[in-house]
Amino acid sequence: MAASCQYCGGVVVDDVCEDCGKPASKTLLTAATGGLGLPPGVVAPNLSADFTTGNVTTGRTRGSTRFTVNYPVRLPESGGAKTTRRRAGITSHSSTRRNALGGGLVSLPDLPNQDPLKLLMADPEVPLHKRHCPKCDAQVNRAKGFCPACGTPYDFVARLKAGDVVAGKYEIKGPIAFGGLGWIYLGWDQVLQRWVVLKGLLNANDEASAAAAVAERRYLAVLKHSKIVAIYDFVNQGTEGFIIMEYVGGQTVHSLRKQRGPLPVTEAISYILGILPAFAYLHAQGLVYCDFKPDNVMIEAGDVKLIDMGAVRKIGDPNGDIYATIGFSAPEASTDPIAVSDLYTLGRALAVLIMDFKFSSDYEFKLPSPDSAEVLAENESLYRFLLRATHTDPDERFQTADEMGEQLFGVLREIVALQSGPKPVDSKVFTGDRLIHASARELATQINPLSLPNPRVRIDDRAAGEVICVLSMMDANEQLEELQKLVEKNGDKAAEPRLRLVEVLIANKDLLPGQRDAVIESTLTQLENADPFDWRASWYRGLYLITKNEGAKALPYFERCYFEMPGELGPRLAMGFAAEIANDFEQALPYYDRVGQVDPAFVSAHVGAARCHAKAGRLMEAFNILQRVPGNHALHTETQLSVGEMLLAYPHTVDIKVMQVAETAIKSVLGSGGSVFQIAGRLINLLVERTKSSNWPANTTFLGAEYTEHALRIAAEGQFRQASRLAKTEAERHYWVDQANRVRPVTLL
Repeated sequence: MAASCQYCGGVVVDDVCEDCGKPASKTLLTAATGGLGLPPGVVAPNLSADFTTGNVTTGRTRGSTRFTVNYPVRLPESGGAKTTRRRAGITSHSSTRRNALGGGLVSLPDLPNQDPLKLLMADPEVPLHKRHCPKCDAQVNRAKGFCPACGTPYDFVARLKAGDVVAGKYEIKGPIAFGGLGWIYLGWDQVLQRWVVLKGLLNANDEASAAAAVAERRYLAVLKHSKIVAIYDFVNQGTEGFIIMEYVGGQTVHSLRKQRGPLPVTEAISYILGILPAFAYLHAQGLVYCDFKPDNVMIEAGDVKLIDMGAVRKIGDPNGDIYATIGFSAPEASTDPIAVSDLYTLGRALAVLIMDFKFSSDYEFKLPSPDSAEVLAENESLYRFLLRATHTDPDERFQTADEMGEQLFGVLREIVALQSGPKPVDSKVFTGDRLIHASARELATQINPLSLPNPRVRIDDRAAGEVICVLSMMDANEQLEELQKLVEKNGDKAAEPRLRLVEVLIANKDLLPGQRDAVIESTLTQLENADPFDWRASWYRGLYLITKNEGAKALPYFERCYFEMPGELGPRLAMGFAAEIANDFEQALPYYDRVGQVDPAFVSAHVGAARCHAKAGRLMEAFNILQRVPGNHALHTETQLSVGEMLLAYPHTVDIKVMQVAETAIKSVLGSGGSVFQIAGRLINLLVERTKSSNWPANTTFLGAEYTEHALRIAAEGQFRQASRLAKTEAERHYWVDQANRVRPVTLL
């Protein structure tokens, strides 16, 4: 016989009264309140949260499977808006090519659309681990009843059955999922003859859920974006409200990940890159999504869509509950989610898609190290992207979805280039390689910091137009004068005049004699004080240092730029310069090598890597690197001749194989001018001395000359005389004639 409630006489089931919802015994109440002896009906909530870190503990058992997406956790109401100290990041408009899934770089597998009826749940029941009190978050065992901890009524039973008709036209086919706010049903629009999705409330008696649904109606009615699921209607069925949404008949990224395990990096990036425009749109409307995870991205017809808009809220809204998911939500999301909180969830989602790790427990607010995650070790720029995207400090993250997308596209382009060949595009942040004019000797032996790309003028700067006009002037003194006027005129209100003042002074050492260094230092300090998050100040400070041969000091400044822009090549090229200047050739090589592989037009990277190899005594590696320079590049001839210059600069490493490679390089540019004959003569002359010490095979030849002292001297003389005939000045002609006379073999005539 069932027990009676001591308060109302009702029937007690599972120690809870079916009528009033109160606990059946005082012992249960005491246990629920931690033994505090509170009066009947007053209980302590079973929810603890560290709002400093955003770490929420609910007493739920986390899943032990390798890939588990945890339930949404409703966090306490926010207490006011928070704005980041950082200024807005770069906003750019993506090209049509980049808006395509995969950015035009990746071919993704076709996924067949699912039969909607196959989505219906055979047994529409909320799993036990997802049954929690809507008020205190305590776990409950039954599908319907009263919370044993606080007495709040709850109901997890699906209200609608197959065949029910909502609002006179939406025929219910059955439940297809249980979401954060309640049951989700598949329906058929009998009027428009199309599939629809109906989303109801988690608990009709739960005020917070009801408020969230009302908020969803208010926000979503005006949202129109191709990457966001369409909202068709808002209807009521009795006391329960429903949102009628577009049916998206694809597959969620989460289900794809669950089926296949970690996704290929390029595929995972493509999905995140594809959904970023939806976030840019939401943030532009003053909204945050809050609860993004792979479950909420649907792949359909070669594109992705953002679904389940139940957690969307206004940025800075002090009212309402905040929904988030452990392992994905940002630390600050528990109190005040902002745009960069959404970007954090995107970074976490990308990490979850590409590797197995305990993202909801051991790594809730951090990432595995490259030592423990091979995919991160193989893709440094991707690792750096994730570090910034998921930084615990909101100010250190990407500040806009556009900025994040621009850098992620750069990371994708790099990975694709390494897998299938370069796919270069112009950077929206930097100019291209500025190494345009240089002799073979300069390429082989000199580092020119001024060949680094320049940051592009930001058009959103109030002085951008005037700065562009000034930079078009040919005279450096005029540029200096006009930029000083713009600095005085704009002060801290515009960064571009100060940045370009520093740029002009760095490039022209003869300007402001006696004052130049002090002006550069003071201007950089002003820029850093005005905006400590503006990476351009770090860029120009690093550039200034390497022009003074202080590579080790410059490296951290370029490192900062790399952190800010993991998808850009400019910072890595600069890091290569700094490391080479510091004589750390092994550190410089990976940066040079990566830049050159991703965009072969960066000749600075090729010759930098070649110099490092040559200085380390690896001439063959140096020569091989120089073969990467595109044949149609303006410096192709000089880079091939620089093979000879490197050999001449490091003669102690010369052997027969090295000479054969040098011969091939010289022959490839014969007929390109007098410099070819100059270097050819010098190389042959170098071999004259080697005939006395090296024991090369008797049939060895170089540029057609036999490997004997007499033959080599005659060949060298011929090359020098050809060089004299093509000399551009009288002095130069005399010089090469003298060289020819000096090297020619002694004869009787």
